[in-house]
Amino acid sequence: MVERIRSKENRKLNRFRQANKLLLAKHSKPPSNWRPSLFGPTPACARLMLVETAVIILGFIGLIWGADKFVVGASGLARNLGVSQLMIGLTIVAFGTSAPEIFSSAISAWEGKPELAIGNALGSNLFNIGVALGVAATVRPLQPAKSLINKEIPALMLVTLATGALLSDLYVGFFDAIVLILITAYFGYRLLSNRMRREDGEMQQAEELPNWRAAAYLTLGLALLILSAEALVQAASSIALTLEVSTAVIGLTVIALGTSLPELAASITCVLKGHHDLAIGNIVGSNILNLLVVLPFPGLLSPGSVGKELFYRDFISVLILTLLLAYFCYRSVKGNYRISRFSGAMFLLIYCGWFTVMILQVQHTAGI
Repeated sequence: MVERIRSKENRKLNRFRQANKLLLAKHSKPPSNWRPSLFGPTPACARLMLVETAVIILGFIGLIWGADKFVVGASGLARNLGVSQLMIGLTIVAFGTSAPEIFSSAISAWEGKPELAIGNALGSNLFNIGVALGVAATVRPLQPAKSLINKEIPALMLVTLATGALLSDLYVGFFDAIVLILITAYFGYRLLSNRMRREDGEMQQAEELPNWRAAAYLTLGLALLILSAEALVQAASSIALTLEVSTAVIGLTVIALGTSLPELAASITCVLKGHHDLAIGNIVGSNILNLLVVLPFPGLLSPGSVGKELFYRDFISVLILTLLLAYFCYRSVKGNYRISRFSGAMFLLIYCGWFTVMILQVQHTAGI
C-alpha cells in the first residue's frame, strides 16, 4: 500500500518536472551565437520589405513627376494672370526644383519623425557633393565661374556654419527654425534685388497653357507631391522599424539618395554639354536650399532632441565636404586650375568612408 502511494507521488513529481522543463525551454534566451537577420526571420517579412521598397521607388517617381507638373502648371497659370517672368523664375521654378526634399521632410516632421527630415537634408547635401559633384568631376574636370567664390560659395559656407551652430546643442526647436527662415528671407531679398536689374527677356519663357490645363497640372502636381511624400515617409518608417534602425539612417541613405537623383542627372548632363558653372551652381544652390528650407520644418512642426550621430558624424562630414568644395573652387578660380578628377575621386572616397562608418555603427547598434 505504501509503495503504491510512493509510486503515485513519483509519477506526479516527474510530470511536474517535465512541465517545468518545457516552460523553461519556451522562455529561454537564444544561444550566444544567435544574431537577428537583417531582413527579418520569415519570408513574410522579406515580402513586406519588397513591397515597401516598391512603394519607395514609386514615391520617388511621383515626387519628381509631380514637381515637374506643378512647375509647368503654376508657371503657366501665373503667366496668364500677368505675373512677370522674373517672379515666376524666382519663386515657382526655384521651389519646384527642391519640392521632393521639401514635401518629404514636411510630411516627416508633421508625423513626428524629425530625424527623418534632418537626415534627408544632411544626406542630400552629402550625396550632392560626395557623389553628384564627385562623379561629374571624375567624368570631366570642372572649371568654376569666377562669380562663384564671391557669392554662392560664401553663402553656402554661411548657411552651413549657421546650421552647425544651431545643431550643436543636439536640439531643433522653434528658435532654430526662425533663424533659418530669417536667413532665407535675407538671401531671397538679395537675390530679388540683384535680378531686378536684369531685363525680363533674359528669363526663360513659361510654357503657354490655357487656364484650365494650367490649373489641372497645378492640382495634379500638388496632389502627387503630397501623396508621394506621404507614401515615401510611411514606407521608409516601416523599413526602419523592420530593420530596427533609426529613421535618421533611412533619411540619410534611401530618402536622400532618391530625392537627390535629379541633381546627379542634371550635373552629369551639364558637364557633358560643357556647362561647368551650371553643374557646380546646381549643387551649391541645392545644398543651400536643403538647409534653409528643409530644416525649419522639424523645428516648427516637431521640435525635440536629435541623435548625437546626426551632428558628430553626419553634419561634420557635410562640413568637411563643403570646406573642400570651397577650397577647390577658390584654388581653381585664383590659380586658373580645374577641379580635377583626383578632386572628384576625393569627394567620392569621403562619401564612401562616411557611408561605411555609418553602416558599421548601425550593425554594432543592432548587434549584427
